[in-house]
Amino acid sequence: MKPLHSPRASVAPHRPIRLRSLLAPLAFLLVAGPASAAPAAAPVDVGSRLEPLVDDFLIERMEGVQFRLHEPRAAGTVMVFDRPWEGGTSGYSSVFKDGDLYRMYYRGSSDPTYSIKETVRPDEVTVPGHPQFACYAESKDGITWVRPNLGLHEFNGSKDNNIIWVERGSHNFFAFRDDNPAAPADQRYKAVASSSYDDDFHQKKPVLVAFVSADGKRWRRLQEKPIITDGAFDSLNVAFWEPARGQYTAIYRDFRHGVRTIKYATSKDFVNWTPGAWADFGDAPAANLYTNATTAYERAPHLYFALPRRFMPWKTYFAEMESKSPGSSDVVFMSSRDGVRWRRFEEALIRPGLQERNWGHRANTPAHGLFATGPEELSFYLEREYTFPSNRLERYTVRPDGFVSVRAGYPGGELVTKPLVFTGKTLVLNYSTSAMGSIRIEILDEAGYPLPGFLLEESPVLYGDKIAQVVPWKHPQGRTDRSPFSRLSGKPVRFRFVMRDADLFSIQFK
Repeated sequence: MKPLHSPRASVAPHRPIRLRSLLAPLAFLLVAGPASAAPAAAPVDVGSRLEPLVDDFLIERMEGVQFRLHEPRAAGTVMVFDRPWEGGTSGYSSVFKDGDLYRMYYRGSSDPTYSIKETVRPDEVTVPGHPQFACYAESKDGITWVRPNLGLHEFNGSKDNNIIWVERGSHNFFAFRDDNPAAPADQRYKAVASSSYDDDFHQKKPVLVAFVSADGKRWRRLQEKPIITDGAFDSLNVAFWEPARGQYTAIYRDFRHGVRTIKYATSKDFVNWTPGAWADFGDAPAANLYTNATTAYERAPHLYFALPRRFMPWKTYFAEMESKSPGSSDVVFMSSRDGVRWRRFEEALIRPGLQERNWGHRANTPAHGLFATGPEELSFYLEREYTFPSNRLERYTVRPDGFVSVRAGYPGGELVTKPLVFTGKTLVLNYSTSAMGSIRIEILDEAGYPLPGFLLEESPVLYGDKIAQVVPWKHPQGRTDRSPFSRLSGKPVRFRFVMRDADLFSIQFK
């Protein structure tokens, strides 16, 4: 015999179902026992961590609802690569927050070979070609950026610039702050970049090399020997320290079956790394992921969020680029819980758009970095109009946890979780509804039977737009219960969200 509740019958109306209320306490008397119910999935221990609904890890069934990708909002240009040591092919930017300061690293580059002269405005001046440099900028708010005059390296006879590295590795220099308690003070900042190395047969092969710094501005090679050798590395490779996992993580470029993809490796000391594991996208179609921009999501560090630039080398918008560097690019969103198995949305997160210059071969590269620039927004950057003198960084914003939601349209629908074990007394939701829309909740036991006191008709009707809304549940005697879920803490239960014209972004127990 199946559990008594009928999801299809209760999705549309918001009226109490009195018969069901009467029968629910008798549910276990009407069946032979738990063994006669459908086999339950193993409980998922979510503790008190935030769980963005970007995949089906917590979800057992969805009816009338679906995952919805949300397009970020453009929030204006934060930097134009217009300094003499920069130019139209500047890029591979990365950003991280360091205390009260935001730090940015990027490639200063000008290669006129890739300029599209036929579409450049007459009033624009193309920067003459020059070698590539690693550059540094900083900001107090992540929005307004300055290039400090560091006086470290000379360009055209002057050290009045923000160049931090001029040797091999400048092409894709990626830096981060190392918060590993065991890291020496003179290695508080670390970086990786591609280089070449003589193998056992004295042939040059691509490798990843490491750099260290005490202040994030003055850098040196950690060692002459490369740290990772099993990749192509011809892109922005990322590495970072993960306190939650107690490890360094690297996500880097390689090729498989002729397609640009990524590998995942870990290390305890930043020197010795595990062999790279190929990314697994399940049954998703093959795609060229030119960059990956992977971060351990700050609000839920057990999840990796990535914003790859997806490259279509067979689609060339500007005819004059066909022989130089063909292709067009957009941005996609994907997530992972282990760095190997990825859930990738095939619809573009960001399209090239109306500005023709963003249809060039390597435009639309997301910078690495996703961080809060306010209580209601997360920011990241996107490189726009690559190869043109107007090459720039544009800021984009999303609400916290706002890349993906579970959405119900007007007819309504529901989401039922797997059995969950949580720690806490309250349930906190991030959601958005229309004025007419709503979300209601029912709590079921592990076998799927509604729990008395947590029936659908006893649920508050939630509506509005909230990032961290504590669910107000009524005590049986009528007063609001300050810790309604405390008696369920540590026990496997399912949550049933009945929704209409609503988006549910994340859940958390506190």
